[in-house]
Amino acid sequence: MTLHILKVGGKVIDDLALLRPILESFLQKEGKKIIVHGGGKKASELSEKLGIAVQMVNGRRITDAASLEVATMVYAGLFNKQIVALLQSLGGNALGLSGADGNVMLAHRRPVKEIDYGFVGDLDAINAPAIQRLLSAEFTPVFCAITHDGQGQLLNTNADTIASSLATAMSALYEVKLYLCLDKNGVLANPADDNSVIPSMNATDYERFKAEGVVYAGMLPKLDNAFDALRQGVKQVIICGPDSICQGGGTVIYAP
Repeated sequence: MTLHILKVGGKVIDDLALLRPILESFLQKEGKKIIVHGGGKKASELSEKLGIAVQMVNGRRITDAASLEVATMVYAGLFNKQIVALLQSLGGNALGLSGADGNVMLAHRRPVKEIDYGFVGDLDAINAPAIQRLLSAEFTPVFCAITHDGQGQLLNTNADTIASSLATAMSALYEVKLYLCLDKNGVLANPADDNSVIPSMNATDYERFKAEGVVYAGMLPKLDNAFDALRQGVKQVIICGPDSICQGGGTVIYAP
């Protein structure tokens, strides 16, 4: 059986009118479904309103105790329940969860090296059998980017990492297709041209595009995660955007 995993973030998650058709299209896919979401922009906005400094290093968020409270409110609260409510309105039997619920995602606090990222969690384990039970009960789990360490501590964990780790863990039980829904409608051959979507890419293509400077910066870790997931048993990864996911487009990432 096919399991479709959709990760949404960026401008998509901030605009319910934009999110609705994406979820509607996703629900129409045959098979089981999981949704993963972030919410960093809204967390930053709320932090600023509360007078809590937003700290970023090389594009990565530093999560101190106050920032963790904000992230939990936004990710596990506002956005998670908005997505669940929207899915219910579309006929999807959704269940909003963090990694602590049902002990489905166990993580550890990232060790301090050159940088102390605070309460940022790196994943250790995915409880695939527990998630399978939810899917068998016809739920669509909606996971936010909050995990736990098993000792009572919540942790802020990258949503892209959660999505790819979920896809890898569940690939032993299902034929998994992972959809990474970004602001753009796929990987672009020309970043200045939103219509220059590369329709497909394998590992050889990726190395060539990197050498030519076609893909760079923030797209690199997303593609690295995609190819890592494929190497670990995920059937297919599709990098798409608000329009392309509704139209069956985007960039299809293939195994080497």
